[in-house]
Amino acid sequence: MNIKWLSSILVALFSIAAIVFIIMGNFNFAVLAMTIMFALSNGFRAKSFKEQGYMKEAKWMKYMAVFFSIASIIVIIIILTDK
Repeated sequence: MNIKWLSSILVALFSIAAIVFIIMGNFNFAVLAMTIMFALSNGFRAKSFKEQGYMKEAKWMKYMAVFFSIASIIVIIIILTDK
């Protein structure tokens, strides 16, 4: 499967999941889905920029992907420890 198709499908799935969780009123899981979506989209965008030769932009997108990955882990911890 093409990497662009895979990235598009994953981002779309997590976007739909976020909307569904918002409708259900489960905002913690909606935030989790959004942070994962942002991490994936920025990670794939960093790879795309690097392939195109935009090293400065690729570096910025990589840092944004790392930030949202860490944010996702923090949200998971908050969900697991929330009573």
